[in-house]
Amino acid sequence: MAEKDQNNPQPTALDEVNRDNQELKDKVTLSQKYIMWGMIALSAIAVIVLVYIFAVRNPGIKSADEAVGQADFTLAQGNDSLALAQYQQVTNEYGYDAGNRATLMAATLLFQKGEYQQALDQLKNYDAKEAIVGAAAYSLEGDCYVNLQKYPEALKSYDKAISQSDDNQLYTPLFMLKKATVLREQKDYKAELKVLEAIKAKYPNYGNAYRLDIDKYIARAKYQAGE
Repeated sequence: MAEKDQNNPQPTALDEVNRDNQELKDKVTLSQKYIMWGMIALSAIAVIVLVYIFAVRNPGIKSADEAVGQADFTLAQGNDSLALAQYQQVTNEYGYDAGNRATLMAATLLFQKGEYQQALDQLKNYDAKEAIVGAAAYSLEGDCYVNLQKYPEALKSYDKAISQSDDNQLYTPLFMLKKATVLREQKDYKAELKVLEAIKAKYPNYGNAYRLDIDKYIARAKYQAGE
């Protein structure tokens, strides 16, 4: 039995420690490899991002800004038709903020020409990111629907404009007044009255600032609503 123990000695505490250390070393080495490959991958991604920014995005932004600037200049010269074509070209060929603004400008010019459906089609490509400009875009959308006599769609657009304008003292009551006008056209006088009273309550100075007799409109809506 003693001879068997000599041929197969039991591991000592030192052997256990050495074995554990070797396993730990192996794990650390493997982890270092993973970390190294991870860092290489991140570096590659960083290079790709930098190349995109400086070789693609920045030149693209510059080109888009120059193109929309040319369209602005053409519009300032009074050539609306050529400006419209230039804005539409920017919309089709570029993204970025310049392309987004060109989309709104093209829609505005189409609306002014009475091409309401074309203006709506243009607005589908517009990203209403900013509070006031985005709200104006929704309002323009509503105006197009009104001229097409699509009143339910117009109301939805004006509601979007009201929400987007974030209680702006100048623009929010304007959008609300447009909504009230559509409700009146639909002969929904109670709903019209509710909107008009909300304008007076939330924006008491709006009527005086624009010489708008809001009380007269409220009285008319009350009478027609039977109140």
